[in-house]
Amino acid sequence: MDVASRLMEQLDGWQFEQGHLAKSFYFSDFGGALEFVNKIGAISEQQGHHPDIYMTWGKVSLELWTHKIDGLTESDFILAAKFDEIPVPKQDRPASRGGDDDGEEGEEGGEQGFDDGSGGEEFESEEDFDDSE
Repeated sequence: MDVASRLMEQLDGWQFEQGHLAKSFYFSDFGGALEFVNKIGAISEQQGHHPDIYMTWGKVSLELWTHKIDGLTESDFILAAKFDEIPVPKQDRPASRGGDDDGEEGEEGGEQGFDDGSGGEEFESEEDFDDSE
């Protein structure tokens, strides 16, 4: 733990969560988050060490640990530091987009349906959507 604590001091904004290193990065749009994920992927492939990546609109969360030992090694801290070197915009959490992925109601105050992207009917819930075709 002493070594881990010293290594944590060298990282920017990373947390210990259930024996893993974890950090969230915020973006103003989906494209910025996706671009960041692609850079994370390239570094991960180069290093042969891969984080768990969770991406949603405007947010990327990373979890790092060494799966082989189900714990942290020095390489996890090194990889986290490499990820911190990727330029990202100011890390302000974006304002709610209303109705998207956050469980809030849409801007009009009504419920939002699900669109299958075909230009056809809109569905009120995921249960109404049949994608078996």
